[in-house]
Amino acid sequence: MLLPDAIPAGSRQSDRVLEEKIAPRDRTNLLLHPGESSETILQLKNQTDRPLPLEIEVRGNFPPAWCRWHQEGQQILPTQEMLVGIYFEVPADFFESDRNPPTQLDYQSIVCIYQLEADRRQLIEATGFNLYIRDRSPYLDYLPSIYREVDFIARLLNIFEQTFEPSVRTLETLWAYLDPLTAPKSLLPFLAYWVGWELIPEIDLARQRYLIRHAIQIYCWRGTKRGLRLYLHLYTGLPLDEELPESQKSISIEEPLGEGFVLNQARLGEDAVLGGGRAYHFTVRLRTRPGKQIETDLIRQIIDREKPTWCTYDLYIEEANQ
Repeated sequence: MLLPDAIPAGSRQSDRVLEEKIAPRDRTNLLLHPGESSETILQLKNQTDRPLPLEIEVRGNFPPAWCRWHQEGQQILPTQEMLVGIYFEVPADFFESDRNPPTQLDYQSIVCIYQLEADRRQLIEATGFNLYIRDRSPYLDYLPSIYREVDFIARLLNIFEQTFEPSVRTLETLWAYLDPLTAPKSLLPFLAYWVGWELIPEIDLARQRYLIRHAIQIYCWRGTKRGLRLYLHLYTGLPLDEELPESQKSISIEEPLGEGFVLNQARLGEDAVLGGGRAYHFTVRLRTRPGKQIETDLIRQIIDREKPTWCTYDLYIEEANQ
């Protein structure tokens, strides 16, 4: 959705604040950019032969916090001048704020100059401003300064900006679309297909992203202890504990290998088997933090995908000792 250039004239509501009527041709047009301060200087001159005590007031149909003003003194001496600085600053999040979405882009302001007399004040002069809030166009920065002040050129460039800028910004952040950790959810099936990864619906989205990103690394070590440990690490978030002995790791994968013992001329595990045994068998032991739940069925599904077909295993899930 594109913001309109202005609110249609028929949709503007009259503001009670603007009781003094000033013809549109007598108003000054001010262009305001959110997050930037705009300054206007009002020059006053006393053409009388006596000091003139003055009070300045700026009001309009805009939030009062947007405007402030400063005058050099409380009165103007005869034939002397006074400068009044009027400052407008629109919040930087004017177009993005969810609390107060911009439903109006054009505002009116009036500057009233009062003469102070005893216990009352008298309006002696008033001037008006048309305030137009627009987002700054970076395309104008490529033009000579003389053309930046032409409203027609700004509007013409705005058409091209609204047409091409979304594509330019997409290209600038293309890397984020190709990284599974930052890509939109709708793009994940494509990224998974790109690396030949089969999505598992039971795994939450955050873990799917990590698995897709490390898919090639998992492929390189598929069928090995290292590859299975990496897969379980990416899914469960348990540490690899590479510096610890195998029996103390959070993800422990042990194979019952040994030389056996000699009984006369027989070696258990080589020439003889005592009590029955299973070749190509290993044990997976996960030591989780207290309170952390791990789906056993999903763990078994992962092990079945990664282990060699002829291997068997036992799975134990227990809480780690604190």
